[in-house]
Amino acid sequence: MTAATDSTLFPQVPESADAVLDGLDPEQREVATALHGPVCVLAGAGTGKTRAITHRIAYGVRAGVLQPASVLAVTFTNRAAGEMRGRLRQLGAGGVQARTFHSAALRQLQYFWPKVVGGEVPRLLERKVQLVAEAAARCRIRLDRNELRDVTSEIEWAKVTQTVPADYPAAVAKAHRDAPRDAAEIGQIYALYEQLKRDRSVIDFEDVLLLTVGILQDRHDIADQIRRQYQHFVVDEYQDVSPLQQRLLELWLGDRDSLCVVGDASQTIYSFTGATPDHLLNFRTRHPHATVVKLVRDYRSTPQVVHLANGLLNQACGRAAEHRLELISQRDPGPEPAYTEYADEPAEAEGTARRIRELVASGVPAGEIAVLFRVNAQSEVYEQALADAGVPYQLRGAERFFERAEVREAGVALRGAARAGGNDALLDDAEGLPAQVRAVLSTKGWTSEPPAGSGAVRDRWESLAALVRLAEDFARAKPEASLADLVAELDERAAAQHAPTVQGVTLASLHSAKGLEWDAVFLVGLTEGMMPITYAKTDDQVEEERRLLYVGVTRARLHLSLSWALSRSPGGRASRRPTRFLSGLRPGTVAPGSRIAGGGGGVEREGSTGRRKRRGPVLCRVCGKTLTDAGEMKLMRCEECPSDMDEALYERLREWRSEQARELGQPAYCVFTDKTLMAIAEAVPGSEGELAGISGVGGRKLQRFGTDVLAICAGQEVDGGSGGD
Repeated sequence: MTAATDSTLFPQVPESADAVLDGLDPEQREVATALHGPVCVLAGAGTGKTRAITHRIAYGVRAGVLQPASVLAVTFTNRAAGEMRGRLRQLGAGGVQARTFHSAALRQLQYFWPKVVGGEVPRLLERKVQLVAEAAARCRIRLDRNELRDVTSEIEWAKVTQTVPADYPAAVAKAHRDAPRDAAEIGQIYALYEQLKRDRSVIDFEDVLLLTVGILQDRHDIADQIRRQYQHFVVDEYQDVSPLQQRLLELWLGDRDSLCVVGDASQTIYSFTGATPDHLLNFRTRHPHATVVKLVRDYRSTPQVVHLANGLLNQACGRAAEHRLELISQRDPGPEPAYTEYADEPAEAEGTARRIRELVASGVPAGEIAVLFRVNAQSEVYEQALADAGVPYQLRGAERFFERAEVREAGVALRGAARAGGNDALLDDAEGLPAQVRAVLSTKGWTSEPPAGSGAVRDRWESLAALVRLAEDFARAKPEASLADLVAELDERAAAQHAPTVQGVTLASLHSAKGLEWDAVFLVGLTEGMMPITYAKTDDQVEEERRLLYVGVTRARLHLSLSWALSRSPGGRASRRPTRFLSGLRPGTVAPGSRIAGGGGGVEREGSTGRRKRRGPVLCRVCGKTLTDAGEMKLMRCEECPSDMDEALYERLREWRSEQARELGQPAYCVFTDKTLMAIAEAVPGSEGELAGISGVGGRKLQRFGTDVLAICAGQEVDGGSGGD
């Protein structure tokens, strides 16, 4: 994600309204100064849309045109709302409300419910899956785990499109929606789910919007009260609004037109949740006198990345494609996107990890690299490959930073130390703010070196390390800052959900990567059936898949790698084809509709020769079954098959690994993962060739650690020093 410098982490608040406009390009300045009437900002990827709208709000506030409390800025994720609040605070407009649709509606619902209904708002159902499962069971409909998740999503779609249970089957047919079960069955489950909620006095997140809409429609006095409070509205990611969210926005506005919307139809990737770009595309029809500004100067990506992004959209069709924006890169040229074909998925993961390790060695921070895939199930093989390569990583979509238990505990400890001041013995030998923070957090599990291995202990350390880095940045930006100043900064960041960056390569789905950016992006698994996904059957669904790939491409600033594997597992039939979306864009291909040129010039294949190296199938050495799971292939046996591991050898290898990790200053998994050590202890290799045949022991690790490992396997003692490079 964005690597912020001290000046961008803790910038000085602009001295005046005019100073807020400094540094904006002509189009961004036009957005910032268009403070009256309806405004529509069509903003391409990387063009600084958040910068433009936050400067617009701040300029209006600082110029006295907008009162902070009268502005409501809405977006779609807590992270985006938090980022917006953080930026507004840094621009001197901290009193502005920036919220998601749901949080804004929930706040209003909680305030007005006692007046409208009486009592407290019904309890909010955090996870509806369990109640959907109960409803299905009462309907005597069996759902497996995947079907349960999909049916829950269908109920969410029905509610945001304002479809009642009885109308669900007809709505599915009209929308050409591929329902996961018989539509009548889902309608039945949906109806009983709603009944169970009523019986138990609970509501779900969609109800928050529905109930707020209902109150504002029925109670004009309450609608007027909200309209008196909020005079001006800004909606980010307007291409993602659902019909229900649009209705809520219309009720907030009333007959006024003090509205600014920002969006890009080419980044509509959530239609399965009910989102539609129609409201963005129809804005000028509804508001004929609107100010329309297009942002097409791309400050994020190199001309090479932008050229590929534009090429993807040039092949698109449909209404969103008719309104596509042609991006113009503002950056210096960089490397061409790399296209790589692999024999199988494990080879693709290993090759990706190898290239990432090379990037890190060349100076690219691990936190500035991302591996993006179509579905979350693809992450496991990349987690294993990165661990084997000794590269730290983080999975996106985990708990929000300031809600983590260790971060809350750290905040309490830092607040206590700040109150105690010079009376805290912990701080006696700590000179300077960073040293004080390190001293306090050392009582909570922070150490100067990361712990060995992965999992919860490593995650906890990464969270605390992020706080230490933030303290170091804060001290560089504000040398006179005290521990109390840092605590105040953390409190403001927690309120704004403005989290510090956790280091490590990001593994994320393409959907969850929306709104983020990295120096280097690896788009993996780009085969037909995965991109576009198999269940994308209609033209509209296929075009949304194209837009999803476009979003992935435009996350990259400098380095972009696109890859695919011809088979799922080693030795499998090479029947897969690279995604159609790259035809005519990657070297050696022509656009769809033309005869495909032979060969694949410009596409790198695994190995230095043009011929792919084919592997034989990996068989379980116990039962002989063909293995496809990456972890099982490493062990050369099924997980359920009995292990013949030498437990004593395994423990000796673990002790040796811990010593190596300490000397190298790296986590233990950077030497060998637990699975690799288990495989070694089961195979007990007696030669370099046998050791090299174990998955996870590549040429680099064989050269570095092979002598020691073979000696341990032979029952010999080894010196404590780490192997040579």
